[in-house]
Amino acid sequence: MMYPFMTLEDKTEVVHSEVYDSDGAETVKVYFEKPVYGGFHSAECYLPSYEWRNIDGFSPEEIEIFQEYLQSVAHIVIRLAREGGFDNAANF
Repeated sequence: MMYPFMTLEDKTEVVHSEVYDSDGAETVKVYFEKPVYGGFHSAECYLPSYEWRNIDGFSPEEIEIFQEYLQSVAHIVIRLAREGGFDNAANF
């Protein structure tokens, strides 16, 4: 299940998964998707390793901006992922 996190200024939607186990490590998938003429640009980043995968349409400069953004909010995303998104977060 993916949970909404934020819509950025350029209309990029940021959503995240629940926490799951990946080779014994707590992991959260963060997905970026931006509507463009004829489709979407998209990318996945896995926390806490910041491993980027499946980048489609975003430039290296855009990924760098997303990386900086994620580094500033990763602790919030991981906490929300543990609690089932904004709607289920208690006393956040």
